[in-house]
Amino acid sequence: MTTAAEPANAKIVILATVACAYPGADTVGQAHLSYPANTYVLRIPAPVMLPESFYFRTLEKGIGGIIVMSCGEECPYEGAYHRFAARLDRVAVRMKKEGYDRRRIKLSAICTVCTKAFLKEVNEMNDLLKEIGPPRKGEVAN
Repeated sequence: MTTAAEPANAKIVILATVACAYPGADTVGQAHLSYPANTYVLRIPAPVMLPESFYFRTLEKGIGGIIVMSCGEECPYEGAYHRFAARLDRVAVRMKKEGYDRRRIKLSAICTVCTKAFLKEVNEMNDLLKEIGPPRKGEVAN
């Protein structure tokens, strides 16, 4: 339970690819390693499937941070990673234009056994969100 002096942590959504990152998240759970409870892992085939508007709707609904954990260059869908990287570049430009802090969205390559990397990414995002708070248009963008 939080008090008035201690605000609730902003939520983190992890978009975890079925081929790589989701098994990595599962490995974290199987090892009984803990990460912040404000984290929600969504299993997706590939992040390229989500339109640019998804990221903005997510922020508008109050999700503080989005970590896209993918296979990176090893994506099993030909050309998907490069299309997604281009999409994320467009999202970054629009985030700056709308005044969102660009650090709220992060792309990370996570493999099936990358438990330390998974935990590092989640904890870093959680620390950032404690510092910058919930998303709002016009915030000081970085």
